[in-house]
Amino acid sequence: MTTHIGAKPGEVAETVLLPGDPLRAKWIAETFLDDTVQYNAVRGMSGFTGSYQGVPVSVQGSGMGMPSASIYVHELMNDFGVKTVVRLGSCGALRPEVKIRDLVLAVSASTSSSINRTVFGDIDYAATADFGLMRQLADIADQKKLSYHAGMITSEDSFYRPEDDYFEKLASHGVLAVEMESAAIYRIAASFGGRAATVLTVSDHLLTGEDLPSEDRERSFSEMVELALAALS
Repeated sequence: MTTHIGAKPGEVAETVLLPGDPLRAKWIAETFLDDTVQYNAVRGMSGFTGSYQGVPVSVQGSGMGMPSASIYVHELMNDFGVKTVVRLGSCGALRPEVKIRDLVLAVSASTSSSINRTVFGDIDYAATADFGLMRQLADIADQKKLSYHAGMITSEDSFYRPEDDYFEKLASHGVLAVEMESAAIYRIAASFGGRAATVLTVSDHLLTGEDLPSEDRERSFSEMVELALAALS
């Protein structure tokens, strides 16, 4: 048991899915896993352990933003022996070739946040996914003929960023999408010698103003969850 996770030793699997929303964690556990048991309800941040095709898997809500996600990844790896985390979330597309409902496999994550600089100072740490895990995700996405893009994203502290050309600069350098957690998750996983990857569903588009209707979100997010579980199993 830690400050934010009320699990007992052995109740968290070595592999954890990390949706930001605790209600999405509950939905994933109930929809995709067998024999699920809830191990955490501290601060309403639900955590469950079950199995997928006989492989133990946990699902832990991580909250919104890098400070919150950092707490959960640190405690999962430091105190519960977790080896692999896969963030599952939504993102805003920055480039025209990335469409609503597409999947984005985040190979690396830039950030304007100072969260990684608290460790590295002036060094521009390159927050990067585990290559083996990312290759597995991409191979299965190809087999399933999913519409996806693999490449750079950016993780930001501000959801409502003042209007400027910041995202245009990122897009002109190949950044595919924006979200709020992966840069910190990748750095923390690396510090523990663990594996991390992020799979995102495009829910809105910053260029076109498109937004994924709420009634379509579950079907689109199902693809993302199924892809992650197939790679992990």
